[in-house]
Amino acid sequence: MNIKKFDRGMVAANCYILSDENEAVVIDPGVSEKIIMEYLEENQLKLKFIVFTHAHIDHILHSKELKQMTGAKTVIHELDNPLLTDSFKNGAFLFGLNNQYEQADITVKDNDVISFSNVTLTVIHTPGHTPGGMCLYYDNCLFTGDTLFYLSIGRTDLGMGDFHDIIHSIKEKLFTYQDDVVVYPGHGKNTTIGFEKKNNTYI
Repeated sequence: MNIKKFDRGMVAANCYILSDENEAVVIDPGVSEKIIMEYLEENQLKLKFIVFTHAHIDHILHSKELKQMTGAKTVIHELDNPLLTDSFKNGAFLFGLNNQYEQADITVKDNDVISFSNVTLTVIHTPGHTPGGMCLYYDNCLFTGDTLFYLSIGRTDLGMGDFHDIIHSIKEKLFTYQDDVVVYPGHGKNTTIGFEKKNNTYI
């Protein structure tokens, strides 16, 4: 599996394009759909899914346009699906926006899988930043959205967050993975599970 990271999304949100053979998945399309489409076309990739780690505006911003251009199916955890249609709950109002999105084509829950080409991503429900926050795991790669960052964790003061939930999600779910698992967060630089176990003072 190939991983392409774009880190210049809204509020410096990270967007990832995962690809294998001629199929691709976009995780958190917070960067312009033009940037994503250029990469897909250059690499002759067909976009199968647009996956949201959670429903905040900086991670879903360009999903409507990307879906229209590619016909890809949108995917979100079932508990965050209602947030997409509400500009208050998805955080758009914080930026003076009124963005509302259709509910996702596909909803998932803990331990479900999202498959494309030869890749199977496992869904890990990690509530705390939002009720339906989720991470995705495949082959020593862990995409953590706004649950776990390099030396930090996701905010829990945005209206639907819960500090105890996010700590539980990290300790009881993410920290069960091997120390060498690479963390690809929703903001900031990559890290590893082992590094965060030893150095993350929030946990």
